[in-house]
Amino acid sequence: MNPRLWAALDTVRDPELDEPVTELGFVHSATLAEGHAEVRLRLPTYFCAPNFAYLMVADAHDAVTAVEGVTSVDIRLDDHFASEEINAGVAGQAGFEGTFPTEAIGELDELRLIFRRKAYLAGLDRLGTKLVQDGRTPSEIAGLTLGDVPESPVRSSLLRRRRDLGFDCTPDAPLLVDEKGVVIPAGEAALRLRFARAVRISIDGNAGLCRGLLQTRYSAVRY
Repeated sequence: MNPRLWAALDTVRDPELDEPVTELGFVHSATLAEGHAEVRLRLPTYFCAPNFAYLMVADAHDAVTAVEGVTSVDIRLDDHFASEEINAGVAGQAGFEGTFPTEAIGELDELRLIFRRKAYLAGLDRLGTKLVQDGRTPSEIAGLTLGDVPESPVRSSLLRRRRDLGFDCTPDAPLLVDEKGVVIPAGEAALRLRFARAVRISIDGNAGLCRGLLQTRYSAVRY
């Protein structure tokens, strides 16, 4: 693996699982020779949703193209039923609708927004859980600002997700806002945090399933 390509690919996240494709094992190879970058991606199953697959391949293409010294890029998704269409569409900058002209009904901006909102809720649960473990009640959490919360990995992670959605990330900004940026009142804090937990558990469960399927699919041990 080329370290500069790997660093670029580390910024590409599975839109549904909100984890880097590098950590999920989706990058099979990444090489760089005389300015030409070649990346091979793989997914847990042959039938992974083509819209998710397209987003990851397109994001990987953009990330690798931006690496200093890269003059040409070949990003390929292997072992997927729509590999040929996705690879050609991304290489040709056709967009999702142009890649699947008879099946797609638009681009994927709305889908990406939905998953960003889910990722934000999962991050809110992780920070909310930490605050509860530190002795805060949900109604007390509703009264906090971002500046009231000490630095921690879960706080940093939540801020990144807030920035993705364009939310206020200044120290005086209310901590507890919903996935659309609306402030959650103290009386609804417990219920909304439980909803955020349900979203986080769903994402974590899917991530575990995908890791297991990928390991089974590409395991060196065959029966």
